[in-house]
Amino acid sequence: MGINRRDFSKLALGAACASALPAFGAGKPDQMKAVLLHLGRNMWCDWARPGEPTALKAGAGAPGTKLQLDEALWRRLTARMAELKLNTLVIDLGEGVRLPSHPELAVSDAWSPDKMCDEVRRLKALGIEAIPKLNFSAAHNGWMGEYRRMMSTKPYYDFCDAVIGDACEIFGVPRYFHLGCDEETYVAQADWNHCEYTCVRGGELWYNDLIRLVKRCEKLGTRPWIWSDYGWDHPDFVRKCPKCVLQSNWHYDDDYEKFDDTAPWGGNRLRFFGALDRAGFDQVPCGTNWIGFKRRELKVGADEVMSELMKYCRRVISPDRLMGFLMAPWAACANEENFRKNLRGIDIFGQELA
Repeated sequence: MGINRRDFSKLALGAACASALPAFGAGKPDQMKAVLLHLGRNMWCDWARPGEPTALKAGAGAPGTKLQLDEALWRRLTARMAELKLNTLVIDLGEGVRLPSHPELAVSDAWSPDKMCDEVRRLKALGIEAIPKLNFSAAHNGWMGEYRRMMSTKPYYDFCDAVIGDACEIFGVPRYFHLGCDEETYVAQADWNHCEYTCVRGGELWYNDLIRLVKRCEKLGTRPWIWSDYGWDHPDFVRKCPKCVLQSNWHYDDDYEKFDDTAPWGGNRLRFFGALDRAGFDQVPCGTNWIGFKRRELKVGADEVMSELMKYCRRVISPDRLMGFLMAPWAACANEENFRKNLRGIDIFGQELA
């Protein structure tokens, strides 16, 4: 790796002030033009699919388990990002990188720390800032292996500290660290995804665990970033969540309500952009070209979602707190079909920003 833990700790402390700056490189801050791509995919665990073993039985690092990634397609996507001047790549790591503190979680062909470091440098040369993402939601923690069934215990907290430290070291003290923290509900796990094991933290425990993650990031000199949907059903979120946390509220107009903030399903999600702004949070709203369930049923695509989201958010979020936008195609970079989904999302986003 070229840097030991003691030197890294000193570097992290020295970078703490610099990490608060909103710029990527020198000069005037640029608005974030971010895309989410998946290196790892073991985020949806304990699914009871007929005829298939669950993630628990297979295990994140079980023999024969492979990375769902075609590196040639990955490079084509990042090249297209650079061509369109999209400047940020949020990389969902999961089981896709061999984290030094817990190498047992990696799949057999996971990237080494050195390979990930090289990729961060390659992306920087393209004008793209690489941001690590590890999802600490109980609904998306298949990558944790046995630790996902130890939520809110000392071994779990030690694990979280260690893997955040690993990722920060590999990425060279990134400006931001995406912690996930979305969809921790019974519905998201047991009803939609048919999980065999469901865990939902509530009350003060969810906030306690979030704040522990936030403090760990701050200690290492990186700014925490989360999905904001916990606040949809918890009005105290805007008061209890630390203001340093970068927010990505998301709305995909799944029910095809056409971005009407009085609509029965998505209206609350849309109104939450304004609530976060009034509470003083910096935001990077997230859109998609993923086709939601109702849109699928109606045979309606999702090509307009990102454009409508950007128009809405520019109306309701203060310019000084709108840090940019995030496109999440939600497709593995593993085959031509999913490559086209990712590429379409990148192209839609780039054209909207042109």
